[in-house]
Amino acid sequence: MSSIQFEPALPSSRIDERAGTASASRPPARLTNRQRFLNACLGRPVDRPPVWLMRQAGRVLPEYRALKEKFSFLELVQTPELAAEVTLQPIRRFDFDTAILFSDILVVPEALGQGYRFRDRGGIEMDFHLRDAAGVARLTTDAVTERLQYVAAALPLIKNALGNRTALLGFAGSPWTLANFMLEGGSAKQHTKGYELFRADRALFDSLCEKLVDAVTIFLQMQIDAGVDAVQIFDSHGGFAPAEYFDALSGRWITRIVENLAGRVPVIVFSKGANLSWNELVSTGANVLGVDWHVRLGELRKRLPRRVGLQGNLNPSLLIDSTPEEIAAGTTRLLSEMRGSNGYIFNLGHGVPPTARLECIESLVATVRSFV
Repeated sequence: MSSIQFEPALPSSRIDERAGTASASRPPARLTNRQRFLNACLGRPVDRPPVWLMRQAGRVLPEYRALKEKFSFLELVQTPELAAEVTLQPIRRFDFDTAILFSDILVVPEALGQGYRFRDRGGIEMDFHLRDAAGVARLTTDAVTERLQYVAAALPLIKNALGNRTALLGFAGSPWTLANFMLEGGSAKQHTKGYELFRADRALFDSLCEKLVDAVTIFLQMQIDAGVDAVQIFDSHGGFAPAEYFDALSGRWITRIVENLAGRVPVIVFSKGANLSWNELVSTGANVLGVDWHVRLGELRKRLPRRVGLQGNLNPSLLIDSTPEEIAAGTTRLLSEMRGSNGYIFNLGHGVPPTARLECIESLVATVRSFV
């Protein structure tokens, strides 16, 4: 690990300094990866769009698979040195503009008192089904900070290794997405329990989400205190929320978290499948909205306020069975569609598939880097 000291989180009055530039009409001739990412988050000029990929660390990398032969997933998440190593692996290989903390959204329910494990047959199983008021009462935020100290310990290791060249992104799951896992007792095909509780007992649903707002806020504030440059809220189950109730089920709780963070760092919100709820997503106050691959990004750009940046949205499955040349062509088409949009971050429309071809990822990154 490098001996470079990590830069502490800045108060909201100094968030503009993170990008390292004033809001000029054009960027400096050369930006670091970190400056480029932060400029894009803040809607400022960039020399090219920054690029990182959801699930850029993990099973797609042979170096990760080598670690998995020695350690379980939970050991990788909960051991600071191992979490730092996994976070840094894709940066060493691909030199993305942004590293994202290697962790799991379910560390928050675990810190509240509902643990999780991976089933032998695949998928996730929670320690118990959250079914009623008694179950919600078992959840407490009292020990969240203590139980997530392994994350606080990993972040300075990562930050020291990255220095000021590469941005570091923290993250957490949205209350709606976490509630679905907790109420289903783990993985499920449709995740209907959250909406069922909302309809049957609105007060209990709100009580659960209140606790999750508090826990997620604590978790993200911890990450900001440890030096992350921005955070992403993964609303992975946004598409399971009926559009007419999206705000009550998900949007309002994300808004509360964004408000709690008080502008300390830029916030990205990725609500997968919530493509009928853009007004509600804009209203969360996020700096950037992630977009899945079912949306024409250029058309969406025309519909949304310019102050809101966009992130996405190449179809992840293309990385499985395309040639590098096809990936370069698809990447160029998307970049051309977003040309001139300062608040744009290149990414996929979801996570990197485990079977993605490394040469396709290399082609994607090279194409973004060379785009003018």
